Amino acid sequence: MSSSFDFMGVHLKPLFGGLVILGIASCSLVPPGSRMEEAGSVPGSWSATKQAQAGIDDHWVDRVGNGSLKRLVKEAYEANPDLRAAAARVQRAAAAAKGAGAAARPQLNGAFQANRQKQNFIGLPIGGGTGVLSSISESYGASLNLSWEIDLWGKVRAGEQAALADLQAQGQTYRAARASLAAQVTRAWLALAEANEQIALAEEAVKVRKDNSELIFGRFETAAAEAGASGSQVRLAQTDVATAEANLSQRRGEADQAKRQLEILLGRYPSAAITGAARLPDVPPFPPAGLPSELLLRRPDIVAAERRLAAAGKRLTEAKLAYYPSFPLTASAGSTTNQLRDILDSDFGVWSIGGRIVQPILSGGQLKSQEEIRSAEEREALANLQQTVLNGFGEVETALAADRFLAEREKSVADALELAVDGADSALEDFAGGAGDVLTLLQAQSRRIELASQRLTLRRLRLDNRVSLHLALGGDYRL
Repeated sequence: MSSSFDFMGVHLKPLFGGLVILGIASCSLVPPGSRMEEAGSVPGSWSATKQAQAGIDDHWVDRVGNGSLKRLVKEAYEANPDLRAAAARVQRAAAAAKGAGAAARPQLNGAFQANRQKQNFIGLPIGGGTGVLSSISESYGASLNLSWEIDLWGKVRAGEQAALADLQAQGQTYRAARASLAAQVTRAWLALAEANEQIALAEEAVKVRKDNSELIFGRFETAAAEAGASGSQVRLAQTDVATAEANLSQRRGEADQAKRQLEILLGRYPSAAITGAARLPDVPPFPPAGLPSELLLRRPDIVAAERRLAAAGKRLTEAKLAYYPSFPLTASAGSTTNQLRDILDSDFGVWSIGGRIVQPILSGGQLKSQEEIRSAEEREALANLQQTVLNGFGEVETALAADRFLAEREKSVADALELAVDGADSALEDFAGGAGDVLTLLQAQSRRIELASQRLTLRRLRLDNRVSLHLALGGDYRL
């Protein structure tokens, strides 16, 4: 059985999902309607691709990596502090939504009071008697007090709907945080996988350079006639060995850094103790891009920006309705007596009921300034929504185009690497047979090693770009 569920398009854990449901149920209101039509014009198709299959991939991590990556993402979901903070913000928004409509509901409180008072009568007794007359009195009271402000114009309802929209926005932000965390873990895992393969390649390069150095030294050791040349060529080969060893140290440092970054994302102490011989996987099939219009409904940052615009609109309505009169009602019932034992006696019961109309007349410009603030906030939220939509389209188009260019580059480098391997093998055979020269051998092998490293980097870049494309298309990841 799954340990999480969906609410209003947000994937929630039971830890705070129940509080969100409680916040909505207690409000007995529906959130404000969508204002996505104000997000701006939407193109009919993507310019970087003609693919428009419908659908969204919520299991893209499984296709990019393997079971170990899936376990790491699950661990990050459970232990990452940033994600726990995002969950707490959803809880806070749910509590705010739950209490937003309190002013529209009757408020009842109970009160008990007790008073003992001494009073002096100065000037008494008359006729010069001694002393001052005084009396001590006691009074006790108990009451239930009810207050209620009739929300005739809908001011409180507008504030409550704004709080509901804020809750929806925060839920979408949490969903974006989940997807982003999965992407960060995946990228760190890919960086570690590339580092592992680069280390293996660098170790192979060190061995090749040392073999070259020994071969060159052995060839020219007895060639007295070429002693001047042999010294420089041997030094050149030894320089290549030292350079290869330095590159190997760099690759090991990159792997150490990738391990620590991955551990931080997992909520672990960054000790570089994480184990696993990750290797770069093959590039998965191209994900369904869908239509641009679908992006407005599935990207969490766009939906969150639209919900913030809806909340800002309701708060502007709330500010405008503040000019209207309010209708508070009050009622109380209880008892008052000078004997504590009579406090529950109905013969000493008292009650009151009343109502009033409050119309703002002079507020020193406070209501006007509040309306102007809310109006500016709505304009800001609209601009933020439109910019978020543009950024979303831009990220998708960039990732779609980059996928094609990176694939072309990887193919070209793979073709060049195949030729470089043949060239390096031929150069080694020629040199071992006495027909080749040192520079040709060293350059051929350097080119082979460099192209092999480039191919690894390009594959990792393609995989990174696939991760970016899934995020740009609004793909969540669900365990």
